[in-house]
Amino acid sequence: MSDWLHALPVVWMGLVIFGTTYLISAVIYVIVIIFATGRRAQSFRAVTPGLLSPLGVIFGLFVVFTAVQVWNDNDRAKAAIDREASALRAVVVFASAFPGEPEQRMRALVRQHIQEMATQEWPMMERQTATISIAPRHLFEALQVALALVPGNPGQQAAEREIVAQIEAALDARRQRIIICRAQVHPFKWICLLAQAIIVLLAIAVVHSDDRLAAIIALAIFATAVASCVLLIAAYDRPFVGQLSLTPRPLLQVMPESGGLN
Repeated sequence: MSDWLHALPVVWMGLVIFGTTYLISAVIYVIVIIFATGRRAQSFRAVTPGLLSPLGVIFGLFVVFTAVQVWNDNDRAKAAIDREASALRAVVVFASAFPGEPEQRMRALVRQHIQEMATQEWPMMERQTATISIAPRHLFEALQVALALVPGNPGQQAAEREIVAQIEAALDARRQRIIICRAQVHPFKWICLLAQAIIVLLAIAVVHSDDRLAAIIALAIFATAVASCVLLIAAYDRPFVGQLSLTPRPLLQVMPESGGLN
């Protein structure tokens, strides 16, 4: 689905989707009514209403299969952000075992990393241009600082191991986040879903071609259902794009202050 549509506020996205769906339904209705004359009208009336049930079930399955992917992508993206935030918070906590310059350096690097993610990497993920080839320099520098620490007691030794492990966990979560930012419903899935919706709308118009009011009511009801499903999927299709996209708020919440622990 088009990039400009995903970037719209939900209200405007809804207006576009509902308006387009109703327009397609109206075109289908007009075409069917034009052709429902003479012998063709008898053929249209011969189409059994029982055809609508399996067609509706097929459309429902298409919606479910598409929605499952969208929900999974969003859940994975949210989990990656939460893991990254948790790991960075743990780094700050364990860094307190090395008071003085090492702790302040570690806190500053974590803070700079979060600021860079929120101000630079997040817009890149929205544009789907972020790649794992771009190294998070502040986090790598924090890893180097952690590896250069000289523990003076068993507690500091354990803290150093945890700092290294948590930085690696944050790096892995970031990689997962960037990979997921490119996730979206494949255009072929959209084509199949929308094609099935048009087929059902056409079948409804044909089945009710002898009663125009019934045809209008049935088309309006199903068109509303179709538009609602498409809007719901489209609004969450890309985890980091649009009004309902995931934000760096969890990372900002664990951002250490410039001095002293939170």
